[in-house]
Amino acid sequence: MAHHADHKKVVNRLKRVEGQVRGLVQMVEGEKYCMDILTQIKAARSALKSIELEILEGHVDHCVQHAIESNDRKEAKKKMDEIMELLRRSSK
Repeated sequence: MAHHADHKKVVNRLKRVEGQVRGLVQMVEGEKYCMDILTQIKAARSALKSIELEILEGHVDHCVQHAIESNDRKEAKKKMDEIMELLRRSSK
């Protein structure tokens, strides 16, 4: 996520998800059909997962790659450990 254009793209996608969540609040307040609400929740979760993957890919392509190319083994290990910790937390 080193490039400004990438940040802007991610922010725009997050704003769309924010709008989806506001729509969910309105659906619940309006007592809409449960399956419709659940469908919209699934869509918002899917969008967030997609954004998460894009950010992770950018992190690997830029931050991790930079640490590896710098030949700083300690920094490279730190970056890899961060990713592993993230994966551990998300698998719970």
